[in-house]
Formats: sequence, C-alpha cells, structure tokens
Amino acid sequence: MEKFSKRVQSLMPEGAYFVLEKAKRLETEGKKIIHLEIGQPDFPTFENISTAGIQAIQNGHTRYTPSAGSIDLRQAIAEDAGGRRNVNFTYNQVVVGPGAKPALFFPTLALIEPGDEVIYPDPGFPTYKAMIEVAGGTPVPVPLSEQLDFSIDINLLEEKISNNTRLIILNSPSNPTGGIISQKTLEYIAEKAIKHDIWVLSDEIYSRLVYEDAAPSIITLPGMEARTIICDGFSKTYSMTGWRLGYGIMPTALAERVSLLLTHSVGSTADFTQVAGIEAIQGDQIQVEKVVEMYRERRDVLVQGLNGIPGISCRNPKGAFYVFPNVSSFGRPSAEIAEFILEYAGVALLPGTSFGDFGEGYLRLCFANSIDNLKEAIEKISAAMDRL
Repeated sequence: MEKFSKRVQSLMPEGAYFVLEKAKRLETEGKKIIHLEIGQPDFPTFENISTAGIQAIQNGHTRYTPSAGSIDLRQAIAEDAGGRRNVNFTYNQVVVGPGAKPALFFPTLALIEPGDEVIYPDPGFPTYKAMIEVAGGTPVPVPLSEQLDFSIDINLLEEKISNNTRLIILNSPSNPTGGIISQKTLEYIAEKAIKHDIWVLSDEIYSRLVYEDAAPSIITLPGMEARTIICDGFSKTYSMTGWRLGYGIMPTALAERVSLLLTHSVGSTADFTQVAGIEAIQGDQIQVEKVVEMYRERRDVLVQGLNGIPGISCRNPKGAFYVFPNVSSFGRPSAEIAEFILEYAGVALLPGTSFGDFGEGYLRLCFANSIDNLKEAIEKISAAMDRL
C-alpha cells in the first residue's frame, strides 16, 4: 500500500463535485436531474469578455506572463478593487492566479507554520480547512449562527483566539449561507487582529453579488491594510468559472512571497485570459447589475417556496447565490436527506455537512438556475419530504 505524506492524507473530495458526479451518473441512466449543487452561474460569459479573449489569442497573447500577472491587469485590478472599497491599492500588491484558490492557498502556505492556529468559518468553503492542514496549521472552526443571519458570533470568536492564532479567515458574502458580516462585527475582529498581531484572509469572491446593502470589507478599517489579504476573482461576477482567473490583494512583501509560490507551481496564468479580465473590469458593468437583479428574483422564489414546505425554514440570504435551509426538524442527517432528494426527486443539492460539522441540519441549494427549474425543484422537494 502506498504511503503518502501527512499533508495529503486528510484531503477529502469537495462535496459539490462528488454530488455532481453522482447526478451525472443518474442522468446517463435516463433520470432527469435539476442541478442545484454546483456553485456557478448558469449564463455564458458576457459577450464582450469572450470576444476580448478570442481576439487576444488571435493577436498572439498565448505566451508566458510574469508569475504575478501582467502589469496591465494588476493595475486594472488595483484601481477597480480599490475604487469599490475606497482604498488606494498599487499594482504590486496584486497577485493574479489561475482561479481564486491560489489567493487562498498560497498566502496560507506563506504565513502558517506547524503549530499555528487558523480560525475559519464553519459551515464554510471546504478549501479553508484543507489549505490549513496542508500548510501544517491547526484548523479552529468557529460556528456561524443562524440566529445572527449566519454571521460570526463574536463571543465564540473571542473563545477561539489564543496565543497561537496566526490567521483568521472570513468569507462575506458567504458560501454556503449567503450571510454577510456586519460592519460592527468586522470592527470587533479588526480590533482583535491588531491586538493579537493576527493576519486576516478575507474571501470576497461574492462581493458584487449582494441584494440589499453592500458587503463591507475589513481592509477598509484603520490598521487593517497591513495585515489583510483579499481573495477575489472573475468567476462568479462575470460567469468566467472555466477561464480560471482570480487574484489576491495583500501587503507588497507578502505578494512577493506568493508570487514565488506561483513561479514554482503554476508558472503563470494564461495571457489571453488576463486580457479578457481587463475587458471584464473596464467594460460596461450594466450586465453585472442585470445578473444581480436576476439572482434576486430567483432567490425570492426559492426562499418563499422552501418556507412553504412543512418542516423547512429558510432565511433570506443577503449575498452570493445560495440558500441554506434548516431541515433539522426531520430528525435525519442532512447527508441522508440530500441523497434521498436526489434519488427520489431528481434534485441535486448538498448537505450542510459538505461545509463542516456545524452544517448538520441544513442543506445548500444554488439558485443560479432558471425560475422554472427552481419552481419545479420546490415541487419535487416538497413531494420528497412528504415521503421521508
């Protein structure tokens, strides 16, 4: 039997891909499946962005770029991200990668030593726990509270901070809950981060997908730019999931270390993808506004429908494109409920435990789908719950 290093022994599949594979298998057997498991937009990349990428290939943008990304794109990101957050960023604070995950993984590798503790949200994106363990750190989950609209309970956070805490991971708006961390809570976290000399990694990939108020960023608070890493990207806002284009914004010294990790791992991000990214940022943003309005309508249909099913309660998410309904009243493990809904009703969704132990009693549904499909899914889920 092969012996693998400790850093990979604990790695597990990401739940969405596992359920997708099973759903696809059912489809090959002739079963109709409504896909609410994968977190990606259901509409194509905006035409102006695709055209820019195609033209970039035709114009020869198919060669290596600097590992941190082209200066043109990094400058565009600095101006756009800084303008939206009212912070002055420079291009040498920006590191571009093939997707947003390098902006999560590599800063963690650059900062965390064995024995360091990293606080992260639970339920939360599965990569958080994985990257902490690969870096040799100790994962310290902080449960998100439904009573607080799935924000962080500052009293629980206080209990988790220790002399070994090196990094706090935030995600707002959140995957899987759609919750947004309030300004007041961010101010408390910032105060603790400065007091205890802790870094903050703020995953803001859904920051443009908000339905009432904007999601505040901790980097705007006094003293936080020097200890905050922002992770963001193009996948969710511009429907560019397959383009693999993301970025991190961080202090220059850390950006240099992260750039070296990129050099010795992926080398660089595709040049034509970066050209398309510039067009995404600098092109007409009216398409983003239209998509957000579309998601808002879908969210409202799905939340209302789920709350109409006896035994299910669902809060209205403030951002991202997920709902996180409470199904604990059925007295069954969420994984069992999710599997039954897939097998019986043909609706693919995720158990809350795909996002951590504190996700038990919940399901995650992605509403990046048509209203007709969402309405059909509600009917099918309702019928399934009657048989559970």
